[in-house]
Amino acid sequence: MKTVTLTLSGVLLATSALIAPGLAYAQTPPVQTAPQTVTAQTPAAQAEAEPEEASQLDEVVVLGRYIPEPNRESAEVAAFLTAEDLERTGDSSAAGALARVTGLTVVEGRFVYVRGLGERYSSALLNGSPLPSPEPLQRVVPLDLFPSSILESVTVQKSYSVDFPGEFGGGVIDLRTVDAPNEPFFSMSASVGGNTETTNKESLIYYGSRTDFTGFDDGTRDVPGPLALAFDQGVPVNSANFEAQQLQRIGQSLINAPLRLLQRETTPVNFGFDFAGGLSSESSMGTFGLIAVAGYSNSWSTRNGVQEEGQFSGSVLVPVTSKAYESNQNDIQLNFLGGLSLTNENSEIKWTNFFVRNVTKEARISAGPDFDAGGAVQRSDFTEWYERQLFSSQLAGEHEFMDGAVEFAWRAAYAKTERNAPYETRFEYGLDINGNFVHEIGGNRVSFSELDDDIVSGGADLSYTLPLSDYREAVFSVGVAWSDNNRDAQRRDLQFVPASTLTEEQRQSRVDYLYSDYNIRPDGLILTEITGGAGSGAAAYSAQLEVAAAYAQVDAEIIPLVRTTFGVRYEDGQQSVTTRDLFGGAAPFAPTEIDEQYFLPSFTATWNFAEDQQLRVGASQTIGRPQFRELAPQSYTDPETDREFTGNPFLVDTEILNLDARYEWFFARQQYLTAGVFYKDLDKPVESTIVTSGNARQQSFINSPQATIYGAEIEAKKFFEFPDNGMSFIANKRWLVQANYTWSDSEVNVEAGDIVRTPGGGGADEDATFFIEDGSRLQGQSEHVANLQLGWEDDTARSQATIIVNYVSERISARGAGGAGNREPDYIQDPGIFVDFVYRKDFEYGGRDLGFALELRNLLSTDFDEYQELGNKILINNYELGSSASVSLTARF
Repeated sequence: MKTVTLTLSGVLLATSALIAPGLAYAQTPPVQTAPQTVTAQTPAAQAEAEPEEASQLDEVVVLGRYIPEPNRESAEVAAFLTAEDLERTGDSSAAGALARVTGLTVVEGRFVYVRGLGERYSSALLNGSPLPSPEPLQRVVPLDLFPSSILESVTVQKSYSVDFPGEFGGGVIDLRTVDAPNEPFFSMSASVGGNTETTNKESLIYYGSRTDFTGFDDGTRDVPGPLALAFDQGVPVNSANFEAQQLQRIGQSLINAPLRLLQRETTPVNFGFDFAGGLSSESSMGTFGLIAVAGYSNSWSTRNGVQEEGQFSGSVLVPVTSKAYESNQNDIQLNFLGGLSLTNENSEIKWTNFFVRNVTKEARISAGPDFDAGGAVQRSDFTEWYERQLFSSQLAGEHEFMDGAVEFAWRAAYAKTERNAPYETRFEYGLDINGNFVHEIGGNRVSFSELDDDIVSGGADLSYTLPLSDYREAVFSVGVAWSDNNRDAQRRDLQFVPASTLTEEQRQSRVDYLYSDYNIRPDGLILTEITGGAGSGAAAYSAQLEVAAAYAQVDAEIIPLVRTTFGVRYEDGQQSVTTRDLFGGAAPFAPTEIDEQYFLPSFTATWNFAEDQQLRVGASQTIGRPQFRELAPQSYTDPETDREFTGNPFLVDTEILNLDARYEWFFARQQYLTAGVFYKDLDKPVESTIVTSGNARQQSFINSPQATIYGAEIEAKKFFEFPDNGMSFIANKRWLVQANYTWSDSEVNVEAGDIVRTPGGGGADEDATFFIEDGSRLQGQSEHVANLQLGWEDDTARSQATIIVNYVSERISARGAGGAGNREPDYIQDPGIFVDFVYRKDFEYGGRDLGFALELRNLLSTDFDEYQELGNKILINNYELGSSASVSLTARF
């Protein structure tokens, strides 16, 4: 068992600094001010109104009339996105909205990095319950799956409290869904949009099926019957296990032209629909509530870019593989949220169900000199269909007893995600003597893969409130939580092998002609299975993470003006990843098991030293567990980067020390200034690294020996109103300036004798300096993150406009390949500056309340840039994103 404790001298020093001023102030006869729960006058005005005797009190309670309720209720360093914030920025998903929060960056449009720490160091909860992920590379659910229309609020807690899971590095993101309304409502909206790189341009497509636009195909991509029967035999599909006629029938059962033939077609506009409604009804049991939200979107994105690989030539890098690529991606999303609630005087019970399905249909070509082919020009054609689906059902309740002194909350949830990728196809071509592309038959592949991931979870929290005075109280809390996360993933790879050398006519033929039924025969093309072949790792794996936890916490204002929250959480985590041989043989790799127990303490103090101002300090110890995919030694090609990943079964947990301090000043309603600093010490952080095997490159994962990250954050929000000096456009509006900036730095420390363990080394100790440069930045950390919002609100005209600027500086996306004295430089991603504009206006027409919105995204046409640089700049992945525009109309009933 591992017991983690904080240094008491540091905690006591911090608390004494806060307690001493409070004691000194309390000993002086003060002027009475109203408690935070009372909306009252200023201290001076109230002192005049009270009799002289009222000024002789034994404590002081500072009025916090401008401190928003979430900030007042939370003892932690946290950021809150309200429904108003989500509407102002117009972001379509939780991922987009979180990019506006101080210190947060979004990677690949899906995963949130908090304070420079990767998504593995943050957890996402839906109404307090954990969620599984449909992504092969992550255990953390991608936040682009959550449309903003289903969200009431988002909380990002940056300092740790023991009532949350112990997996905490950057923060915890709690998504809260919309509740049933007090008054019945119904609304519907429609949107249409486009992109300068995509819309109305001729782009790659493949037919697929007639119903692809719905997000469900018509059965075309189902595993054909003969192939399904062959898979069920438990042996490789090849000539050693099946007769020639059987292989012919299986090969001919695969769908041909609709799923293999690339064509060009003009790309249509993006469009979508949303519906929402809710009502409440009184009964003898209480108030019944119903809420329902549904949506559909269909969007396209075209990429024209360059992907290169570099190798050393002397002391500089030179590109040895350089391919231009083009892809066209059609994303279809369907979502539904349904909730029922029952509320009465002392309790509330909610049943919330959420379903989302996100389908990506992609056609892709890459062509150029390939180092693996001796520098010869090669072309690869891809057709892909990825289904990501999440279903979550949660039943939760909150109950009060003893006039609210005792509160009991409970929750039980089941969530399941699926990722299905049928008919991933790849066909390769080389140049003939006339410079024409012809088939390279050895490069064809058809793959079927499935991933199922589910979580069963539950928890209960009990609290007792003990009054310490008329204005102060202590809340004692205990709780338990349990979750069981299981994943099963498998992949089958097939290839057509020629019985003899292809004729020139066959090599020059169209892809659907070459793989027609006529050519699939015993003396032509023969289907064979290459699952689990060299370099591809395990074909299947199962994974489990079971966590049982309990905590105790005290939240008390023992000393006037100083609120302290301290507690400890115990977690027992058992994680395993087991590879499987689909054909009954021995497992390709030994099982990975991580069985650890931790005591995780936390402490936070909030000093309300002046009216509407407070200072928070916190310290905690947390952990980060490796994700399933990081542990699983199975090869996987990421369609976003066209990069091959493989796991490392020798990873271990990361242990993290967190220190935070923040000053908050809420000087007016919805207006504030905050500034904070943070420091984190990470023991054995997990980082991505490039590994080589011959000419082949893969991205894998290692435990760096130790790292620190530290930084400062500042955020301000201010409204301005101007007198009418003949400029009614300015005078009739409330003008907004909101900005935040985070500076951070990090350092990975590698000393002589430090070791890492990699799959290539078979888990043996290897010199860490071979893979990591001492003093380098932590992977994923950006030095600068800034957001700016400039806008206005006009209540009379019912309109709102906002210019939104987001800047993220360079960050390491992966460690460069190791080498004895010649380690490659790291892969760098430069996100750059994004400028958006959102305009909204409500109006009435025909007796209906309507809303119009205009959204302009990436006005500077910032591109995607990932590179390596040493003497030359190697374009790892570079493409234009283009600018986007959309308009929407909402009708409210």
